[in-house]
Amino acid sequence: MIDFEPKFITFDCYGTLVNFRMADTAREIYGNRLREDAMESFIRLFAAYRRDEVLGAWKPYRDVVVNAVRRTCERTGVPFIAGEAEQFYRAVPTWGPHPDVPEGLSRLAKKYKLVGLTNADNSQIMSNIEKLGAPFHAVITAEDAGAYKPRMQGFEYMFKKLNVQPHEILHVSSSPRYDLMTAHDLGIVHKAYVMRGHEPEAPEYGYTPVRSIIELAEHLGL
Repeated sequence: MIDFEPKFITFDCYGTLVNFRMADTAREIYGNRLREDAMESFIRLFAAYRRDEVLGAWKPYRDVVVNAVRRTCERTGVPFIAGEAEQFYRAVPTWGPHPDVPEGLSRLAKKYKLVGLTNADNSQIMSNIEKLGAPFHAVITAEDAGAYKPRMQGFEYMFKKLNVQPHEILHVSSSPRYDLMTAHDLGIVHKAYVMRGHEPEAPEYGYTPVRSIIELAEHLGL
């Protein structure tokens, strides 16, 4: 059980709630050109370059994705075609939730205000949010904050927007590197790690591990 009553439950969206299908899209585009071992290497590098692209000054998410594809292609010897890189960006708003999400969020929304804190452009995210099956009190994007996670600026913008202190929220993410480490450093005491298998665990950062959003709701007595 999570013995705490948050003012808000805040969520990372892509990967945690939305089934973030970048790897699937890479396989669809490049799978007929790369052997399986080369494909897996491409996917790992593409994830790493996306993370590297968000660490500087804010830029449109399209640029994050296209630059990451270009850098991955250069590293792996795959010809870079701008139209193929654009396919990744265009696909993002079409992606729906992980199977456990609609029921889990619906349970949580009966008692708590739900907030999204997402590395997204404003033009994309509401299409994903509408597919989640529960009402959100607010959705805060990297475009709103002028910075992507794991930088602190997005969290700080959210605190001001919600008029809360870090210890008054429960933050939920499937990513220690994008979310939970930064949340820890900012004094967000109450955190939940959804074990989607994206990244290694980092229990020293003080979160409650859960296998699904339904299990999170159960931890909160719902």
